[in-house]
Amino acid sequence: MAGLLENQVAVITGAGRGIGAAAAKLFAEHGASVVVSDRDAEPAEAVVAEIKDAGGQATSVTGDVTDAAFAEKLIKAAVDTYGKLHILVNNAGYTWDGVIHKMTDQQWQAMLDIHCTAAFRMIRAASPYMRDVAKADKNAGKEPEPRCIVNISSTSGTHGNAGQINYSTAKMGVIGMTKTVAKEWGQFGIRCNAVVFGYIETRLTRPKEEGGKIAVGGQEIALGVPSDMLGFIPMVTALKRPGKPEEAAAGVLLMAAPIASYITGHVLEVTGGFGV
Repeated sequence: MAGLLENQVAVITGAGRGIGAAAAKLFAEHGASVVVSDRDAEPAEAVVAEIKDAGGQATSVTGDVTDAAFAEKLIKAAVDTYGKLHILVNNAGYTWDGVIHKMTDQQWQAMLDIHCTAAFRMIRAASPYMRDVAKADKNAGKEPEPRCIVNISSTSGTHGNAGQINYSTAKMGVIGMTKTVAKEWGQFGIRCNAVVFGYIETRLTRPKEEGGKIAVGGQEIALGVPSDMLGFIPMVTALKRPGKPEEAAAGVLLMAAPIASYITGHVLEVTGGFGV
């Protein structure tokens, strides 16, 4: 089933590592021209190099999705480079955990900013090149090109999670955003779906004791999951193992590909059967 995304242009945020990087490489393998966006230039450029070495097309755009000006910059760069925009994947994100009674306003707001506000700005910035172009094609009686948005959510959003009231709230907000875009833009043939991940092997799910960190606003934030919880997750997952980034990326491809042309407003769980 190679070539599912032939002649399409895709923007993927948070694509320098983990699921985003796997999605970028998979999209390119299926024929898409991919704009790899990440806050760190080195991993983004490494992904681009890997795609090009495999014969694909890709470019990188570095920046922080929480910067109010970055969405316009990223989308414009994609269109300036490849001429069109067909797919937007809002994947960038991180966790900043804490129990409710110790949660700071900064922690709370940071999760809304990265997962909800940044994704909203990306969709708004994309509207002239997706919604407006599709509307013009419709009014001219032309067959619309396939266009879609895929927003990344989490089982923390759909089920809640202790120690993640900020992340859980933001990820549930992503689902509401997804369904709203699907209802507004469906008349122009633009689909919008969410992909919900469970336990996928990334730096966000490695043992917290390994000391993974991300710097945000001059502050170092610990990433990962307490090791005593990691043994419990497979017990409540039907496949009894974590997922690989490549398996997560396959779910994103499924929602982005034109073969899913009659699927919109859907929340696809890629969880290995977590909590079923």
